Amino acid sequence: MLEYRLKNYFKCISVVMMFLFAAALSGQSRPPAAKIIPPNAKAGDYIDVNVPTYPESAFTPTQLVTDVLVGSSPQCGTPNISNVSITPNQVASNNNRFWGYFNKSTSQFPFAEGIILSTGYARRGGNAAESGVLGDQTGTNSDPDLVQAINTTATLNDAVVLEFDFVPSSTQMKFKYIFASEEYTGGFPCLGYDDAFALLLKPVGGTYTNLAVLPAGAGPVTATNIVPASFTCGPINAQYFGSIAPNQTNYYGRTIPLVAEATVVPGQTYHIKMVLADARDNGYDSAVFLEAGSFDIGVQILSPAGVALPPSINMCDNTPQSLTASVQTPGATYQWFNGTAAIPGATAATYVATQPGVYTVEVTVPGNQCPGSASVTIIGGTSPTVQNATLTACYAPGNATFNLTNAQPAITSTNGVSFSYYVNQADAIAGNSNTIATPTAFSSAGNQIIYVVVKSGFCSKIAQLQLVKAAQMTATIAPPTPITCTNPQIVLNAQSSVYPAGSTFLWTASAGGYVVSGGNTLTPTVNSAGTYTLTIVKTYQPGNIACTVTAAVNVTTDLVKPNTSVTAPKMTICNGESVMLIAAGGPNYIWQNIAGTGNTQTVSPTVTTTYTVTAVGANGCADDTPATITINVIPAITSTLTGGQICPGDEIILDAGTGTNYTYLWSTGDTTQTIVADTPGTYTVTINNGVCTKSFSTNVVQAIVPEVINVIFENNTLTLTASNPSSGVLEYSIDGGVTWQSSNVFTNVMNNVNIVIKVKVKNTSCVGSLEYFTFNMTNVITPNGDGINDEIDVSGVSRYKNFGGNIFDRYGKIIQKLDKTKTNWDGRFQGRSLPTATYWYQLNWEDPANKSTVVKTGWIMLKNRE
Repeated sequence: MLEYRLKNYFKCISVVMMFLFAAALSGQSRPPAAKIIPPNAKAGDYIDVNVPTYPESAFTPTQLVTDVLVGSSPQCGTPNISNVSITPNQVASNNNRFWGYFNKSTSQFPFAEGIILSTGYARRGGNAAESGVLGDQTGTNSDPDLVQAINTTATLNDAVVLEFDFVPSSTQMKFKYIFASEEYTGGFPCLGYDDAFALLLKPVGGTYTNLAVLPAGAGPVTATNIVPASFTCGPINAQYFGSIAPNQTNYYGRTIPLVAEATVVPGQTYHIKMVLADARDNGYDSAVFLEAGSFDIGVQILSPAGVALPPSINMCDNTPQSLTASVQTPGATYQWFNGTAAIPGATAATYVATQPGVYTVEVTVPGNQCPGSASVTIIGGTSPTVQNATLTACYAPGNATFNLTNAQPAITSTNGVSFSYYVNQADAIAGNSNTIATPTAFSSAGNQIIYVVVKSGFCSKIAQLQLVKAAQMTATIAPPTPITCTNPQIVLNAQSSVYPAGSTFLWTASAGGYVVSGGNTLTPTVNSAGTYTLTIVKTYQPGNIACTVTAAVNVTTDLVKPNTSVTAPKMTICNGESVMLIAAGGPNYIWQNIAGTGNTQTVSPTVTTTYTVTAVGANGCADDTPATITINVIPAITSTLTGGQICPGDEIILDAGTGTNYTYLWSTGDTTQTIVADTPGTYTVTINNGVCTKSFSTNVVQAIVPEVINVIFENNTLTLTASNPSSGVLEYSIDGGVTWQSSNVFTNVMNNVNIVIKVKVKNTSCVGSLEYFTFNMTNVITPNGDGINDEIDVSGVSRYKNFGGNIFDRYGKIIQKLDKTKTNWDGRFQGRSLPTATYWYQLNWEDPANKSTVVKTGWIMLKNRE
């Protein structure tokens, strides 16, 4: 059958679809479709249905509801369930009954066990693969409550109904179920074959509410309202579809587990009606699977948010946990237990637990003698100790790569913890699966917070991990100068590098390089050619993250030595001559015993001398072999030639002096050693000794007669001043030219004598003369006729121009006038002798030398005998 279907499926599908569509419109039965059985299907892949080895397979409908769907209470026995009925009413021993017990056995079915209701034989829903379509008939027809619940106009057949009354102990009731149907084949869900299930709830005496509806008002649970995308009319609420066969059952398709729930009043009696039916035909059965224990009509323990707690919850660090009984009705009584012991005073609807334990609440509702109870196990744990941390990744363009696990030691020191990393804080708080997939290689631009959930057992805390992308580092080395003889070691400069504080530096040398010092600084000293590599490292914690940057530079050498040479225009000179030494081979030179580093030196040796010079290159390297040159020196040409001054008629002998091999040539044309000059002018002689030639010049000057222009006579010392218009050497005489001296000062000159002063230009006949009287006033006179100091005589100066004078008594009275006719005074006035007293004089005349007026004043002591 399978082989036939596979070979002819595409060929026949259009014909079948047209036939099915026509049959649906006419309400007639559809022909059975071929069942697709997986080639490797085996019994263990299917659920077990009504298998005798399970005691529950022999349960009556009442037992299935009370003991499987709801479960018995150990305190009160059977829960508050009554009036259980099933339609069609079949005994538990009927192998072809339409209801029963299922167990997942070794299959992957979502529910472990529960109740099955089917529009066909329940046993065919599992156990082993069924090759034919499940299309058994129950003998029942439609159900008006189901028709109203799903709002259908289609004909319903094979209705199966399970009903019972119950009294809830809490405000909420719910159960879980799965809808399955053979309609999920061909195009049937798209042709209106809406097999359906409804779970109808009403308070006794009230009206039904269908609880078997999809969330958010998405409609009833039917084969046409839950359609996957694989059908032409799908998807329709496809998120609630489970799978096409294989799906652990013999139905073509099934939904995911669905939940029916409602809010109820504790202590009030309610009626439940579960109804399932085929639509439009009696074939292509459907089923509903009710999960065992999921029908909750008792008490629940709620969280502070009003959500039912799971069987066990975790308590970290003894954090108080608020537990609230779901039943909140007037007149209800409460008792909380820790284990089997009642907690004293814990009789309110809410209890706050402060330590781990098994907590149970018993709630007694008025009208319900059996108390409802619920338990929750609180498992204690200790949260890890965490702290926020910062993780640094090395700089990279764009995003950097962070190994988030490197920060773990900085975040917590608690042992045995696990770490989860989240981008969003909400995800971290929820602890969901939206974790960072590869925390060892997380890409980020930095400046981002990662939320780290540190979990110790079930207790966790969240730490914030600040991601920082390290600043970009650059290693920059300035181009180095070559190593030279001047600079045998150089300093590399990487100070323009960019790096964060706390960085370390390391230089390595290769290809012959050698670091002398400073290998861990930005300015190392090196002394050989080679390659020098700088590595800058900044290490960040936590994680010992070492960010590095490198740069390399090549150092070269320039140690080439120059070749030195030295020359001179001539190698032999006369003593006193100079010669230029010219060196070549380099920009700088070292001269032995000569200052300066230029390539030329002017020397004036007095004896034969050897000179040494070493060329030094621009690199500071000196020639290993200096160059030398010897300058031979012969005695210098010397001359005693001196000139002089002459007066008209004078002549002077000019003598050039003697020397070895001297020959002479005068500017007069003479070639003798001496010549006679009688004419003023410049006379030059050129002397040659066979090697050197040297000229000497002297001047013969026309002398001008000098004149005495000032004479000072004091204390027998005569000081002369003479004009010297020809600037020659002067000689002086005060004895009329008998004796001459070069000094103009004469000592021991007698008072009051006439002298003849002469001055001349030395070695000439140019002489100037002046007569001069060495006047000196006698201060004491004794006119007694003895011939000694009888009078004052000024005749020696009376001949000078403008001579005159007076003698006064102490009262200023003129006693005697003196002039050229009266040149003496004998102590008398008007013919008679004056008394002894001090008298005063004043004399004046024109100085014969400088033509200025001379004024002489003083006192005279007159001593007369009485």
